[in-house]
Amino acid sequence: NDEYLSDGMTEELINVLAKVPGLRVPGRTSCFAFKGKNEEDIFRKVGDQLHVGTVLEGSVRKAGDQLRVTAQLINVSDGYHLWSKDYDGDVKDILNFQSNVAEQVVQALQVKLGGDEKRILTKRPTENPEAHRLYLLGRYEFGKYTQAGWNNAIRYYEQALRLDPNYALAYCGLADNYAYMGSVVMPESDAIAKEREFAQKALELDPDLAEAHMSLALALVGTFDWRNGLKEFDRALELNPNLAFAYELQAWTVNGLGRFDEAIAKTRKAVELDPLNPFFQMSLSFYQYWAGQYDNAIAQSRKTLEMDPNSAISHVLLGLSLLKKGDSAGAIAELQKAKAPDPGAWYQGFLGYAYAISGDRAKAEQALRELEELAKRQYVSPTAFVTIYLGLGEKEKCLDWLEKAYEQQDSACWYLKIDQIYDSVRNEPRFQAILKKVGLE
Repeated sequence: NDEYLSDGMTEELINVLAKVPGLRVPGRTSCFAFKGKNEEDIFRKVGDQLHVGTVLEGSVRKAGDQLRVTAQLINVSDGYHLWSKDYDGDVKDILNFQSNVAEQVVQALQVKLGGDEKRILTKRPTENPEAHRLYLLGRYEFGKYTQAGWNNAIRYYEQALRLDPNYALAYCGLADNYAYMGSVVMPESDAIAKEREFAQKALELDPDLAEAHMSLALALVGTFDWRNGLKEFDRALELNPNLAFAYELQAWTVNGLGRFDEAIAKTRKAVELDPLNPFFQMSLSFYQYWAGQYDNAIAQSRKTLEMDPNSAISHVLLGLSLLKKGDSAGAIAELQKAKAPDPGAWYQGFLGYAYAISGDRAKAEQALRELEELAKRQYVSPTAFVTIYLGLGEKEKCLDWLEKAYEQQDSACWYLKIDQIYDSVRNEPRFQAILKKVGLE
């Protein structure tokens, strides 16, 4: 039940150390891939897979209100302990422990710091230990990537903010939460309004918070303000050049503008920073698909599925790429594996699309009816309906739903300019009008 403490401390140490010039710290997903592993040559494996020379290992044990935090810095090449320390104290001391560990690691690695870098290491996001504990619980629930997890995260962040209304990171957590919920469990337009509100509140409290600039960038892009969104991504990366997700989200943005090579380059930078992150690997396959590189997209999708066999979106991408190569049976088999935990997601229409394209109209219409029934009980992205009507060749109904997608600022509108799936309606005046409205004409 106290796993959130060790996970949260790990994540916060990653974030702080990543801001130190001269240190390359792999991203959260890559670090967490080794959580709980203790085989004999684990440090060599970490070094080989994450391309690092040293590993910070530790544990958190809690008994009542008492904490014991152990930390050690290990040289990958010979297993030598460069530094180690045990910390004993109250749960309220966890912020002190984090700052102390970060400072000791930097000293052990003999990194020379200027005044700004020293302030980064000692800066506290809040002075309220209970607000911090609630924030860590929020991050833990957010990381489950389920509707229940997101709802729990919102509750914890709001509790943290009641204790400390100036806790910028908690506002950032809320912004991130709504960014993920849009077009999955709620209309994107509703999510973007919340995301923007919370990102701006975080920036009012801390104008130099890179994560808040990234959240605001995503909200701006979500309203199709491409130019200002890209500026905010640049500012986030200026403040923290190791913020892997900022490179990735910026890549999705320039990809939608048709700048495929730039998107691939930015995602490769994200992969360099967080090499075991399956989302980044999956993104590469999407850019290759949209660029018409179907063989590369197939290979990249399969590589991602080796890392994360449960990646619904990778099954979708593999299915679409196989469909482009004429393998309808293979495509349908992959798309059948792509049921999302929250089935209202924008990509849930692709199985019906594949049935229609392969000539099985009855199954395509059945998929459409299932989505219609689902929409009576929960949110379903309009794009799911767009996709099936495209496959069925019903252009007017497709465009009706596409106009609803635009009204809801559905994230699939990012791809209208580049996605080959729209080629059959691309020259329709109604489609061209939507393209103009989203600034992609």
